[in-house]
Amino acid sequence: MAPRLALADAQQVLDAALAKAEEIGQPMNVAVVDDGGHLLAFGRQDGAILASVDIAIRKARTAALLKMTTADVGAAAAPGAPLYGIEVTNGGLVIFGGGIPLVRRRDVVGAIGVSAGSVEQDTTVAEAGAEALPKRAGRR
Repeated sequence: MAPRLALADAQQVLDAALAKAEEIGQPMNVAVVDDGGHLLAFGRQDGAILASVDIAIRKARTAALLKMTTADVGAAAAPGAPLYGIEVTNGGLVIFGGGIPLVRRRDVVGAIGVSAGSVEQDTTVAEAGAEALPKRAGRR
């Protein structure tokens, strides 16, 4: 049986990402999903643009379902690339940075999606969250 992402672990990822967003001074929307793309934890900081709520969730879902970063999906979805057009499948996927799979022992257990800043800011905040994933399930 594949390892699961516990709510406590998702909350730790969320908290680390929100702390990074605060550190860089950019209010963010942050979503953490399980390996099936289902929302486990979400935070919207004061001042984060509302249109980015859906984008953050879709970034996380995209990274979980495809088991790759949304930046990598974007490269593979460029015209002439092997995944061209994939963004219109699965209810809408995101093909720019800010979504990162959460990996534990080589298994994708979920993903984080961040939106409301520049793509670079979104990616920096998502990376901070991903790095906070406990190496063992259920650890804080």
